[in-house]
Amino acid sequence: MYQKFIISDDGVLKFGNVYQHRELLEIGQDDCHGGGLWKIDHARCAILLYGRSFEFGGPDFNYVRSIDWRGVGGRPAPLLYAPHWPNEDLLEPVMVCF
Repeated sequence: MYQKFIISDDGVLKFGNVYQHRELLEIGQDDCHGGGLWKIDHARCAILLYGRSFEFGGPDFNYVRSIDWRGVGGRPAPLLYAPHWPNEDLLEPVMVCF
């Protein structure tokens, strides 16, 4: 199992421990706005998002309308995106407007 995330077609950022990103989709959904991998960054007290989904491509955070925190323990935390993983020198805060 791997720590993966997707942005579903209806704009929900979902986290999970799955083998494939597709497992995070609801029944009847077959597409999303990208995804990647995640890990808890204890030093920054944040969730670090990085990489891209082989199935759906890189994440497009402009489509996020809500966040399902259940896959990361149910507790909201700041989200940081590492666009040039594994280089963590440049981290972009993920700004989500609901």
